[in-house]
Amino acid sequence: MALPDLSLSLQFARFKGVERHRAALPRHSVARWIRHALDADGEITVRLVDADEGQQLNREFRGKDYATNVLTFDYAQSPVVMADLVLCAPVVAREAKEQRKTLAAHYAHLLVHGTLHAQGWDHETGEADAEEMEAREIEILAGLGIRNPY
Repeated sequence: MALPDLSLSLQFARFKGVERHRAALPRHSVARWIRHALDADGEITVRLVDADEGQQLNREFRGKDYATNVLTFDYAQSPVVMADLVLCAPVVAREAKEQRKTLAAHYAHLLVHGTLHAQGWDHETGEADAEEMEAREIEILAGLGIRNPY
């Protein structure tokens, strides 16, 4: 089965330590992770930001005054998935260390997670939805050779 087509824009804000994050996110890997999570062709922008920008976006769009690991802004789900995925690099790095994961593996998980959100999956609508989304993430990541993130 062929994977969906993807038009990818990969952006890195200027912040301390950006080189480490850039190294963990080669374009071909980002595209592979996202394409495996897509059910249709996609046009997706991935942007890495610092804690200040991450907090500002989370406060402005979700009403939560802290930086979170990934924010998904979905604009269309059919026939083409169109979304922006914003990852807060310091949060992702801290979580990867706490969870004893490589930075790349944690980014892979969050990009799959965000891509599923862009297609209407939602873990905040109930326990059954959360379990279904988690199972789908585990399945996708296993297919990519990445161990269960939970």
